[in-house]
Amino acid sequence: MQIVGVDVWVVTVPMRTAFTSSFETKTGNTRTVLRLRTDEGVDGWGETMWGAPTAALVRQLAPTLIGRSPYELERFHADTHMLPFFHGYLGYAAKAGIDVACWDLIGTAAGRPVHELIGGRVRDRVPLTALVTRADAGRVAPADLPRALAEHTAAVVGEYGFTAVKLKGSTDPDGDVAILRAIRAALPQIRLRVDPNAAWPVPDTLRLGGALQELALEYLEDPVVGIEGMATVRTRLGIPLCTNMCVVRFEEFAPAVRAGAVDVIHGDVFKWGGIAANKSLAAHCDTFGLGMNLHSGGELGISTAAHLALAGSTPALRYAIDSMYYLHADDLITEPFALTDAALPVPAGPGLGVTVDEEKLARYGEPV
Repeated sequence: MQIVGVDVWVVTVPMRTAFTSSFETKTGNTRTVLRLRTDEGVDGWGETMWGAPTAALVRQLAPTLIGRSPYELERFHADTHMLPFFHGYLGYAAKAGIDVACWDLIGTAAGRPVHELIGGRVRDRVPLTALVTRADAGRVAPADLPRALAEHTAAVVGEYGFTAVKLKGSTDPDGDVAILRAIRAALPQIRLRVDPNAAWPVPDTLRLGGALQELALEYLEDPVVGIEGMATVRTRLGIPLCTNMCVVRFEEFAPAVRAGAVDVIHGDVFKWGGIAANKSLAAHCDTFGLGMNLHSGGELGISTAAHLALAGSTPALRYAIDSMYYLHADDLITEPFALTDAALPVPAGPGLGVTVDEEKLARYGEPV
C-alpha cells in the first residue's frame, strides 16, 4: 500500500460558549484536517492543531509522502526530525497530523482499531475534566464572579457527572483564588485544578500559598513561567505541579526532573509530534515516578479519536483528561462522541473508528 495523494483543509468549528484563558477568548477552534489517499483505495484521516500555518507545512511535506508506505512511520519521523527545530509547535503539529492519518490507514487496512495496534485497551471509557472559564459567568459584576462561576460549575458537574474540574486562570491570581474558594465550597469532594498558563508572578504565587494549600488542589498547572520558577513554587508550597508549558519536548524532561519542578506532565498527540512520542513520554513518566495527563488544544472528532485511542491503551494516563470536545457546537464526524457519566468511549471501529462527514467538512473548511 502506497500513498498517492494528500488533501488538506483548514476548518473552524464554533463553540457553544466563549472560552477564556489568561491570554485569549475564543468562540471557535481552527484546525488542520488532512486525508491520505492510497493506491488500494483506502483513505486515512488526520486532524491537528491550528490552521493555515500548519496546513502549509503539511502541504510542503505532501510531495515527500507520495509513493511512501504509511507503515514506514519511523522513517517518516526520522526524515522530518528537524521540522520542529525550524518551526516549533507548528512542526510538531504538522508531523502529528500525518502520523495520525497513517495510523488511521494502518488500522483501516488491518480492520483493527488503533488502540489495539498501540498496546491494546486498558480501559473502555476515558473520563474528562470539566473546563471552566470566566466567560461561563456571563455578564456579572466582578464581585459576583466567584458566586456565578461556582453556580455554573455545580450545574455542569450535576449535568454530566464530572469528578474533576479545571479552572482556566487569569492574570489576576487573587481573583482566581477567590473563584477556587467558591467552587470548593460548592463542591467539597471535587478534584480541583487551576491553570493560569504561567500568568502568575512567582512572588504572588508564594504569597497565596496558604490559600492554595487550603484548597486541596489535585494539582496546580503552570502557575509560573519556566522550570526554575516552577521548582521554586513546588519546593516552597509542596503543592503538586502539572505542566503543559515548561516540559513540551523531551529535551526539557531531564532538566525538569533534576530541578524537581513538576509532578504531572501533559502529553498531547499534536503538540508532541505523534502517537509514539506520547507512548515514550508515558514510559518516561512511569520511570521517574511522575504522573501524566493529556492537554487539549481544541480537538474535534478526528483528533479526539486519536486521544481516546492513546488514553485507552496507556496505563500511565490515570487522570481525567482535558478535552474541549464537549464544548463544541458541532463536529466533522458522522457520529459525534456522546459524553455520558463524564466520559467518552474508546472507539472500537477500524482505524480511528470515526467517519468524516464531508458535507460538514465543506461547510466549516476550505481546501488548501
